[in-house]
Amino acid sequence: MKRVKAACICQTLHFMLKDDLAHSIAARLVREEVEHYKQALERNHTKHKIVDETTQEDGSVIVRIIKQYNQSPVGSTSTETVAKLTLCRQSVF
Repeated sequence: MKRVKAACICQTLHFMLKDDLAHSIAARLVREEVEHYKQALERNHTKHKIVDETTQEDGSVIVRIIKQYNQSPVGSTSTETVAKLTLCRQSVF
């Protein structure tokens, strides 16, 4: 018999600018959307670790995150584990 001891999702999220808005407004809305996303994670008590958050030249934001899958324990999110997950993600895709 097997049991899941830990499970998590590794995601790369790209918060993109809306084309029909002025650049400064679109960039501000993207930053607000990223903050709203982070607040929602906290509000929902989703265990997570933001591995990387990068603002692109166009003002969009890319967030790499490891987060809880359903109610499963996340397990270790140490730097070593994050590095292994990153390597795994890169080799799969």
